[in-house]
Amino acid sequence: MKTYITMASAAALSVGLVAGMPVAADPFFFSTGNPDNLLGQLSRPASPGNLETETADDFVLTDATVISRATIHGLIPSGLDVSSIQRVEVELYRIFPKDSDTNRTPRVLTRVNSPADVEIDAATRDSGATPATLSFGATLENKSFMVLNTVVNQINPFPNQFTGGEGPATGGEVEIDITFTPPIFLPADHYFFRPEVQVVGNSFLYLSAGKPTLPDLQTWIRNENLAPDWSRPGTDITHQGPFNAAFSLAGDTIPAAGTPGQPNCHGQTISAMAREFGGIAQAALSLGYFSVDALQEGVSAFCQL
Repeated sequence: MKTYITMASAAALSVGLVAGMPVAADPFFFSTGNPDNLLGQLSRPASPGNLETETADDFVLTDATVISRATIHGLIPSGLDVSSIQRVEVELYRIFPKDSDTNRTPRVLTRVNSPADVEIDAATRDSGATPATLSFGATLENKSFMVLNTVVNQINPFPNQFTGGEGPATGGEVEIDITFTPPIFLPADHYFFRPEVQVVGNSFLYLSAGKPTLPDLQTWIRNENLAPDWSRPGTDITHQGPFNAAFSLAGDTIPAAGTPGQPNCHGQTISAMAREFGGIAQAALSLGYFSVDALQEGVSAFCQL
């Protein structure tokens, strides 16, 4: 897609190339902290005989932000090596009722503060895509890590949501470090982060973590049978929560970015990046884009959100 550079964008690009001192902006970092041993929540793509199951937790952006990296912590079965982790996919969701069908009757206790029905297409990244849109590396942090409870298969619609969970589990604690290629560029808003991990022949349990600085919601989970609705592992299923998930995000804020949907969004955003990083080429390099063209495409996608 090469037709989005408007006259305003071209002017902003020219200004950026001759910009003087860059405008400082804060880097972005969000973390829920280290995993605790309270809960393991299934989060895996569909495979033969296994339903797709998604676990999502929330984060807040107070400025337009380019997210370039993420880290998640999970449990894989004891004895497996990290090479058994074959694929990672990340989706992002707005908060219900955005991107959702509000004319139907949900099959859960509530949808208040849940993820939306459907993901933000432009923000999906997948190591299994062609070409891959994320890369990852996994480290075994603890060969024997126990969680006191799990939510795996018993993810039921109302009125059978409460099951108490499926009991404790022990396995290897892994840290998965993710790089988005290209980065994810989002306007200020409240979002849910949902990673899925494919482990050969087995399942990935997304570990719970402590509560981050407010505002904070809680994890929600669904499988193919419950979708598009979501249920709360802590409040609805186990009655032991609420729980958070162990993840972190990192990137750079773009405080003067344009507003998605506005005619001047692209030009204003390119100009802001050029000022912030001392030129558009340096912006592409600093933000983790492969090229200036890739950055331009990222800005185009941002302005259409």
